[in-house]
Amino acid sequence: MQSLNKTDKIILQAKKEGRVVLLEPEAKAVCTDYGIPVTKFNVAKNENEAANFAAKIGFPVVLKIVSPDIIHKTEAGGVKVNLKTPEEVKAAYNTILTNAKNYNPKATIVGVLVQEMAPQSTEVIVGSVKDATFGQTVMFGLGGIFVEMLKDVTFRVAPLTKQDALSMVTELKAYSLLKGYRNSPPVDINAIVDTILRVSKLVMDHPEIKELDLNPIMVYQTGAKTVDARIILEQSF
Repeated sequence: MQSLNKTDKIILQAKKEGRVVLLEPEAKAVCTDYGIPVTKFNVAKNENEAANFAAKIGFPVVLKIVSPDIIHKTEAGGVKVNLKTPEEVKAAYNTILTNAKNYNPKATIVGVLVQEMAPQSTEVIVGSVKDATFGQTVMFGLGGIFVEMLKDVTFRVAPLTKQDALSMVTELKAYSLLKGYRNSPPVDINAIVDTILRVSKLVMDHPEIKELDLNPIMVYQTGAKTVDARIILEQSF
């Protein structure tokens, strides 16, 4: 019998718990398993752990509530950003827990995600949706607020070749922004292409993935880092 890899185990555990939405640390662990670069993170169970993790990750950090019952973290007051000291981290940890309990008193709290605050840069999105006709599709576009404002995105049916991924990037209307515009330096196109290909492999290896969103991905002159990751599974139980 073939042994389960890390991603298999994470998905199996979610199914056992009756969940279709992976927790953010689970989604990021899946990304890491497939070589998709993510911001450094750890899940703290108390304020001291949070401060220790933050010191190891390096300030500033972001804190986010981790709960299967709280999907909209910001709405619940479950996100604190740009925390620069252990004291700020401890205070933020306790505030997040209080806000979460007020938002949903019955919510199961797994912990608080302590995450590296990635330096601001060009934001892109890589995603996937399982289509009833075509199967797994992969999407690429500008990330952050631009994905809703400009709707400048491209799609391909998985599995993708390197040429497919590159053409997704170059046919974007905003491709000139990625190549470098005025005072903005060019970003690492190879890092974007690599992420697109890794997402393609992930969703082909795991057809039970219904939706995937990596948004935003901060792309730098060299390399890229996924800041937020969301994975939704098909309802199969």
